[in-house]
Amino acid sequence: MFSKEESKKLRQDFWIAFGKSYPRKWILYNTKIKGLLFKFDFDVKKARVSMDIDTVDLEKRITLWEKLISLKSIITDEYWPEAIFDDSYFLENGKEISKVYLELNNVSIHNKNTWQETMQFLDKNMKLLEDFFLEYKDIIDI
Repeated sequence: MFSKEESKKLRQDFWIAFGKSYPRKWILYNTKIKGLLFKFDFDVKKARVSMDIDTVDLEKRITLWEKLISLKSIITDEYWPEAIFDDSYFLENGKEISKVYLELNNVSIHNKNTWQETMQFLDKNMKLLEDFFLEYKDIIDI
């Protein structure tokens, strides 16, 4: 068990090590499509890379979701064969979003022995997500 301070330090150490090991500018933070966010995270149980549709405009959320669903076979055949499509995903704060994501289970940010595997997972799948987005962003954009 780790204290809050120890946990915070491990998180910082992981993200610093990841940035040094895989230095590149990710487009994940600015898709330029309102409501479409690319995220990656790592906690005490899993690592995840995702495309989130997070907008208060339900009509826009549905439209973006339908566009992603229309590309589902391309996503799963060419980019993320293990992709999970969830049109009704609830965040910890109770907010409902739609999400396409990949998870790597049985890893922990508190276990340095899983960091390399996690870094490789994040790097590979973030690149694949970017490749998909750059190829199909004109179809996704509303």
